[in-house]
Amino acid sequence: MRIALRILAVIVAILAIGGCGKSSSTSTNKAGQVVAKVNGDEITIHQVNFALSRMGAISEAQAKEASKQALNGLIDEELLVKKAVEMKLDRDPKITQAVESAKRQILSQAYVEKQVQGLGKPTESEVHDYYAKHPELFEKRRIFRFQELMFEAKPETLKAVKTQLEQGKPLVELARWLQEQKIQFSANESVKPAEQFPLETLPRIQALKDGQIIVLPAGKAVVALQLVVSRDQPLSEEQAKPLIERYLSNKKRIESAQAEVKKLRDTSKIEYLGAFADTGKIAKPVEAAKGTVAQQAAATDQGAAASVKADKDFLEKGLSGLK
Repeated sequence: MRIALRILAVIVAILAIGGCGKSSSTSTNKAGQVVAKVNGDEITIHQVNFALSRMGAISEAQAKEASKQALNGLIDEELLVKKAVEMKLDRDPKITQAVESAKRQILSQAYVEKQVQGLGKPTESEVHDYYAKHPELFEKRRIFRFQELMFEAKPETLKAVKTQLEQGKPLVELARWLQEQKIQFSANESVKPAEQFPLETLPRIQALKDGQIIVLPAGKAVVALQLVVSRDQPLSEEQAKPLIERYLSNKKRIESAQAEVKKLRDTSKIEYLGAFADTGKIAKPVEAAKGTVAQQAAATDQGAAASVKADKDFLEKGLSGLK
């Protein structure tokens, strides 16, 4: 099943962009552009370069090997697409629908990307202002080591846990109590820098002293965190600058994209029919990336992140759909 899904993904990805893995033997005769032929069909250096561009940052030392991998990947794709077409999978309603969906997504994303191009870089003043307003992320940044217990967030469980904590019970006793109550839980130890916490939660985390416990939501569960120890590890404004610039740039891109979709909705006639007739004009055009500057940008900047590279990865989410 996993192999079948991979094959389907390859077919959809290639057909969605008009057969980028397929190249007719008459497409080009320019010397040096054709780097392989698969049953007579050409694969060009442009296709290899496009595949490389999707791999992210690659050093010069890695480029040669990465190029070979990209080419072999394109050859595999070409062979799979040929077989898929022979089996008339490109006419299967589910496949054509998936291809059309992928095509629409690519085009809509390309339009948004076009609209957000040319947005100015954040000013020195904007960067300094963000740095000054968030000392907990930079000037007073700390690294925390926690012991964790994660368990189901039933109201009666939370009430009982709160009572346990009010009595000053340590985490190990809370774990014993959960076990006695036959409440499933998982235990873990983690090291987290300040930027891994949402800004609205961070003040509570910063106020913790060694040994204190805090209970936070974790999706459909809750997690009890006991602070084992913390240490200061500030980022200077110089170190933080590229992270803040990237965050503010991404924020502007999101806001610009949201404004563009809102404008299109406001100037279009949209009708909700059938089962959705009562939906109304509810729009979530571009989901704003949540989190802090470091969550969105820090781990992608090796220079600025050098001071914390020994700690856990502290980037969890990037700018979705606007790379």
